[in-house]
Amino acid sequence: MPALAASPADSPLVGHWVLEVDSLPMPPEARPKSVDITFAATPDGQWNERVEIVDQSDRILHSESTLSLDGTPGRASGTYWVDVLAAKMPSPDVLVMQFVYEGIPRSTRVYSVSKDGKLMTETEAYFKDGTPILRTAHFRRAPGKP
Repeated sequence: MPALAASPADSPLVGHWVLEVDSLPMPPEARPKSVDITFAATPDGQWNERVEIVDQSDRILHSESTLSLDGTPGRASGTYWVDVLAAKMPSPDVLVMQFVYEGIPRSTRVYSVSKDGKLMTETEAYFKDGTPILRTAHFRRAPGKP
């Protein structure tokens, strides 16, 4: 069975997404000020992800990676707490990513796009003190961006 149902360039996930910060299930003082994610397909059929996070003290964290979508681990660069990722796209509107930092699995994230292509939902699975946690956040397509 193929790991990808269509070309990544055809995915409605491609584009610039802005976090609805109020959608995070945490106290306002713990939320970042902003999170931007940009997904792009590369000419050779890989997947590029760029993330910029502005925290409460105005510190900017960023990460970038270019991965195959067959689950093969790849490196991430930047200042965010991730250095290895793996990704699969089981359908054009769903992306599954595993995040690792310093050899320790940090989270698995599932990105899905609404039928109208305007809302992206990120479901993050991770463990805290041995307890599984699922967190959902919502991103809107950036105005004026594809």
